[in-house]
Amino acid sequence: MATILNIETSTKNCSVSIAKDDELLCLVEEADEGYAHGEKLHQFIDWCAEGASISLKDLDAICVSKGPGSYTGLRIGVSSAKGLAYGLDIKMLSVNSLEVLVQSQINKGYDLIIPMIDARRMEVYTALFDGQGNPITATEAKVIDETSFEDLKGKKIVFVGDGAEKCEEVLAHLDANFVQTYPSAKYMGNLANAKFESNEFEDVAYFEPFYLKNFIALKKKTDK
Repeated sequence: MATILNIETSTKNCSVSIAKDDELLCLVEEADEGYAHGEKLHQFIDWCAEGASISLKDLDAICVSKGPGSYTGLRIGVSSAKGLAYGLDIKMLSVNSLEVLVQSQINKGYDLIIPMIDARRMEVYTALFDGQGNPITATEAKVIDETSFEDLKGKKIVFVGDGAEKCEEVLAHLDANFVQTYPSAKYMGNLANAKFESNEFEDVAYFEPFYLKNFIALKKKTDK
């Protein structure tokens, strides 16, 4: 019976949960426009442990959402997960952030579930999953326009994530619902427990976030 701490920081949502055999014991999360994950994450972890009435020493593993998503958010989440795994001498697991989004929409009668994490402008991180949450295509960074997903006409589709709403108008030619939301640690329990049972552990020393794209620092404009 595995007790697992789940950390999700790939978007504006700083989210922490504790699950035992994929049963949710406690969830603490907050979406912050300022990406204050560095200030809040460890406090949320402590609150979550208190809410679940366990000590961090009772954990069997830590699972972190590895990306794609916000460079800063992923770096904070993965660094915290690695530090706790080292400090507590427990296993570390990771899951794709898109798969976390998909969990909220499985078995709802859709032919396809298409998660979308905002990557600025009209670009999103995305992939195709069937209605039961099984992956069909690899994760990619995709620019969305009026011709996107034309080959999926006639399918019952749900687009889910913080990139869904901005794509609704240009994808009006599809039979689709658009669910604007963030990945949440609430939906990581089942994924984490499955990986724990199959011994899919990460090498803590060498593990890196799945950024998908290189980080580009933008210079701040100054008044002349």
